[in-house]
Amino acid sequence: MTALQEYDVVALTENTSATYKTTHQPILLRRGQIGTVLITFDDQACLIDFADSQGMTYAMETISMSRLLLLLQEPEIVPAQ
Repeated sequence: MTALQEYDVVALTENTSATYKTTHQPILLRRGQIGTVLITFDDQACLIDFADSQGMTYAMETISMSRLLLLLQEPEIVPAQ
């Protein structure tokens, strides 16, 4: 896997417990939940911002990189053979 960088968009590969930012209630972030990398920690974990469709953050959690999938928008160019 390519090392994640700040502002990469990622998805969770498994369900994760979290805390709702404004109410401090426990919530479940589900596999496939999308977030944005804010900070990386020694290529081991990342602080991820999870926001709703309006851009409002509902959770910020530190997640192991092994539990994140980098989402890609552009294909990789393969040299002709």
